[in-house]
Amino acid sequence: MDPTGMALLGAGIAIGAAGIGTGIAQGQVGAAAVGATAEDPKMFGKGMIMMVLPETIVILGFVVAFLLMNK
Repeated sequence: MDPTGMALLGAGIAIGAAGIGTGIAQGQVGAAAVGATAEDPKMFGKGMIMMVLPETIVILGFVVAFLLMNK
């Protein structure tokens, strides 16, 4: 396989793995955030911040994919 094909395969794996990891993390964090908000409505803001943190994994995946595709 040529180097371009391997780079594109690596970019796809980077985005796919990052998406799967983020989905798993957000499922667990979301359940905990809903439970905390149900007990104390003041926890809503903290729960929203915790829901945003796993998204950084996908952003990192996009950056890696972008760097691989532009080589």
